[in-house]
Amino acid sequence: MRFPKPEAMRMFSLQTIFGQGKLFYSLLEEAAVAAHDSAAALHAMLKESDRQPALDAFKLARQREREASEKISQALVDSFITPIEREDIEALGSALYKIPKQIEKFADRYALATRHLEHIDFAPRAAMLEQAAAVVVKMVRQLPKMDLGAMKALSDELRSLETEADRLMLELYRDIYSGELEPLQMFLLKEFFEILEKAIDRCRGAGVVAYEIVLKNS
Repeated sequence: MRFPKPEAMRMFSLQTIFGQGKLFYSLLEEAAVAAHDSAAALHAMLKESDRQPALDAFKLARQREREASEKISQALVDSFITPIEREDIEALGSALYKIPKQIEKFADRYALATRHLEHIDFAPRAAMLEQAAAVVVKMVRQLPKMDLGAMKALSDELRSLETEADRLMLELYRDIYSGELEPLQMFLLKEFFEILEKAIDRCRGAGVVAYEIVLKNS
């Protein structure tokens, strides 16, 4: 019986590792892009003059995210070799999954309360959410390079967006307690802006996981 030469075995192992790396990185990027598309759909809806909820766009992005999550889970079952630790892939996949889920929550509730919110401008916060989701896509795309400097710069950018969102929330609370709003408007304003804030926090959470992966492996 002839056994493969050591050089051939090493080449096979490297090809397997690189192949699995491309697969997992591609699936994680797919999930990040779906999350960004969801945020972009929300921003597009909220800056339109009629602001009628186009829920199909959110449902589609959510479905793509769900499919990507299922593919990641299945790939982890099927693969003996992963480019980074399995726990890190699972953690990042889970963090990305939560972003469009939170955005869809806003869209579903907004569809029921549009007539009470026609004078409230959510677009600036939605724009910030879209920016945060775009940074997350960049961070996921940086993973194969394991470039700590580039990842830190993106992490700092994401942190700045989160800080600005927190500042805008303080301004919101001043509006809520100004005494100029009806009780129902106060309640809805607070609820919807907090959902948007939490969506930005979800982006930040995904960014933290991506940054920690590079920190661990660089």
